[in-house]
Formats: sequence, C-alpha cells, structure tokens
Amino acid sequence: MNKASTQPGSSRGPADHEVRAQIVTAATEHFRLYGYEKTTVSDLAKAIGFSKAYIYKFFESKQAIGELICANCLHRIETDVRSAVAGADRAPDKLRRMFQAAVDASLRLFFEDRKLHDIAASAATENWQAVRSFEQNIKALLLEILRQGREDGEFERKTPEDETASAIYLVMRPYLNPLLLQCSLDFSSEAPSQLSSLVLRSLSP
Repeated sequence: MNKASTQPGSSRGPADHEVRAQIVTAATEHFRLYGYEKTTVSDLAKAIGFSKAYIYKFFESKQAIGELICANCLHRIETDVRSAVAGADRAPDKLRRMFQAAVDASLRLFFEDRKLHDIAASAATENWQAVRSFEQNIKALLLEILRQGREDGEFERKTPEDETASAIYLVMRPYLNPLLLQCSLDFSSEAPSQLSSLVLRSLSP
C-alpha cells in the first residue's frame, strides 16, 4: 500500500507527522488483518507501543483513524482515474478511460484489500467526509472533460453542464461507491465499455 497520508484535518493534538504516520500504518495493517469493527484503539496502542491516551492526542476516535485510511484508499482510486484520463487528448477518449480506470481501481481495492474496502463501504453508508470529498473530486473531473468536449464540438451543449456531469456520475456510481460495488461485480467486465458508449451516444451534438 502507498505511504499513508496523515492530513491534519483528520487528527488533533501535536503536529508530529511521524508519530501520526505510525498510528495510521499500524491501524491499516490491523484493519486489513482483522477488520475495522474488530480492531480497538487498545489493539493499536499495543502494536505501536503507545498508551491509548497518547493515541487520543493525535486522533479523537477510532473513526477518525478509519476515515483517514478510507481517504487514502479512495485517493488511490482517484489517482488511478486521473492518470488514465491524462493519457488521452480527446474528451470522448478521456471519458472511456475514466470509466475503465474507475472500475479497475475499485475492483483492485475490493479484491486485494477486502477489509480496507469494507471500511470504505462503512464510510459510504455513514456518508463520511472522505466519501463526500471523493465524490466531489470525481464530479469535478467529469465536468472538466465535459467542458473540453463541448469546446471541441464533440459534445452537445443544450443540457446544463452541471446536470450532465451529475447524470454521468450516477451512471458510474455503482462502480465508484464502495457500498454499491459489491452489488455490481457480475457486470464489471462489460460495464466500462457499454456504459461509456451509452453516455457518449447521449452526448453527441
């Protein structure tokens, strides 16, 4: 797994990034092995050699740690999607790549780090800030592609762009939302090409 992010928005107390990173790393491994629900702050304290009270100087709760780990997982998906989109020039190609990368990255998290995926699924159920931020970033990327396509004359311009971007996101959502992904696995092989083709036909000028 990539190096853990330790953004201060999910923590409190001393700005000691090294200690915070230790806590996040230990929590990530425990959540991966035992699951989020079965891991306690006491377990993490024992693994790192800290007291539970000391961990609370950096994170206000287990959920705060879980949310940061969830944000890291979703950031990996977003990074993969953005990298795929950057590899194309035309807006239609970017959109196709976005669909494919979103499905591939979500499936990789689901199958390779299933217990970490379960944290993201819980976060989606409870609408944690990490999930809301992820959704906003994906919608913003969709809006960028949509605007490029309209400027290049490849997409229609009649429908309000915010409405169009939101509608496309809803088509992608079963493969981006960790909670919905497990209900959409049976269609994951054909979904990227079929859904992107459907969307692109609807965008034709």
